[in-house]
Amino acid sequence: MLFSKILLAYDGSKAANKALERAIELAKVTPDSVLHVVHAFDFPRFFIGEALAPLPASVNKDYYDLAVQTTEEVKSRLEAEGLNAVVELLQGSPAEIILRYAKQQDVDVIVIGSRGLGGIREFVLGSVSHNVVQSARIPVLVVK
Repeated sequence: MLFSKILLAYDGSKAANKALERAIELAKVTPDSVLHVVHAFDFPRFFIGEALAPLPASVNKDYYDLAVQTTEEVKSRLEAEGLNAVVELLQGSPAEIILRYAKQQDVDVIVIGSRGLGGIREFVLGSVSHNVVQSARIPVLVVK
């Protein structure tokens, strides 16, 4: 099966790097394919009871700087591969961002790592890959 529009969900984790390798392989198989890479990040939120605890601006800046660094690294890798690629840095809930982007760009397949950088949040809310697989209307390739 050949895909002309491939969406890679990328967070810089080990599984995401494996998914990147697979997405590159898929893009190279189909001439004129476009590889869309989305790095979705969200600022941390801490609740105390029912109240939202404010975080110092420096913490949010650190999260943003890391997100920018992650997208720059993947851009460099894709440029070295010589692929037709679009790299986006988007803020919001990762699963929602990935699914919305896939629909807006009318992609053919979503490539995602089986485990990201979620930690406790992943345990409580469910993994991003699981949510994407359950909600996507197009094929999803989960890379382990």
